[in-house]
Amino acid sequence: MNQYDVIVIGGGPAGLMASIAAAENGANVCLLDKGDKLGRKLAISGGGRCNVTNAMPVDELIRHIPGNGRFLYSAFSEFDNQDIIHFFEDLGIQLKEEDHGRVFPVSNNAQSVVRALLKRTGKLDVKIRINQPVEAVLFGECVKGVKTKSGEKIEAPCVIIAVGGKSVPQTGSTGDGYPWAKTAGHTITELYPTEVPLTSSEPFIQAKTLQGLSLRDVAVTLVSPKGKAIQTHRWDLLFTHFGLSGPAILRLSQFVVKALKKYGEPNVEIRIDAFPDRSGEDISKQLLNLAQSAPKKEVRNIWKGIVPERYLLFLLNQAGIAPEKNFSQLSKENIRKMSEMLKAFPVRVDGTLPIEKAFITGGGVSLKEINPKTMESKIMPGLYFCGEIMDIHGYTGGYNITSAFVTGHAAGTTAAQRAATIH
Repeated sequence: MNQYDVIVIGGGPAGLMASIAAAENGANVCLLDKGDKLGRKLAISGGGRCNVTNAMPVDELIRHIPGNGRFLYSAFSEFDNQDIIHFFEDLGIQLKEEDHGRVFPVSNNAQSVVRALLKRTGKLDVKIRINQPVEAVLFGECVKGVKTKSGEKIEAPCVIIAVGGKSVPQTGSTGDGYPWAKTAGHTITELYPTEVPLTSSEPFIQAKTLQGLSLRDVAVTLVSPKGKAIQTHRWDLLFTHFGLSGPAILRLSQFVVKALKKYGEPNVEIRIDAFPDRSGEDISKQLLNLAQSAPKKEVRNIWKGIVPERYLLFLLNQAGIAPEKNFSQLSKENIRKMSEMLKAFPVRVDGTLPIEKAFITGGGVSLKEINPKTMESKIMPGLYFCGEIMDIHGYTGGYNITSAFVTGHAAGTTAAQRAATIH
């Protein structure tokens, strides 16, 4: 059969949810994917554990989707993060909530989530065709269907594009959907990497001095060329051989991309605060008291434990303090400088790893041209978008996958309803 009610292109989280929602609403659905298996990005998400959603209240959750999250309010009113939780529990997946509201399967196995979704598509008789790259979406005054790379034409009054962005290309997200959207008359906003490690030419980074060192629960602040704070994120940080990574850095990355573009400078400054809950004065007092308590001991030993030893020795060096100094040899300036380093160690960053190395693509199909309730194109009747192809992006922590499921559900539900009115 070469005729369906709804064709879904892309078998990631958005596409699988769209297929299920459309079929649950009575549509005859065909899901096409160019790869040899579905749910590849799902299978590697959350470090292979699959962070299926985030349990925080909707308003707060949307604040964690800084890339146009407000667009999702209409779709959330029909199907929200709590509905995602119930949806998976109904599929037999037991879930648990961890730190920062992140929700994982109890099994800690992303494959169990993929299997449950595929089982549901099977029960709903969704026609799944893998190894089926699409060459074009066929348009007239409205959507007509698709043409595959092998030349086959498949007809449908509704086509849902759910092929992702350009990040993590090994999962199949290679930007295929943008030309199809453009052909339909859509605008693609500038694409850029988000949730991506940062690069730095600082001598200590190039020398790999701190490579592999992780700092827990630090605050990282991006500052403007005039030293004004632009954005702060608090979480863990990792020093790498090319720059900085870790959750706090990934969250800051999109602001770094925008700041480099805005100011036209070769680099911008990030400041690392190892003690976000304490003042510089408080840290100075602690350093002084510790040194006074054992005046003959070397500072490298007396201050040991306040931060990881490798970081301590590094900061002593940066502050120009010989690690073997004792209390009598320390000046007030030494204490002040060390406190400053602990509270605001500056790192110049000059960019990010490429978009292919990012977790998420910033930019995409302009939301001005998409109906926020239905995910249908305002330009081409019968064309729908969901997931990362749209100009929506959030932080890591279950926010992007929530956006994918919610927009997929909206697209699938409304495409099925539209198809029913056409017959």
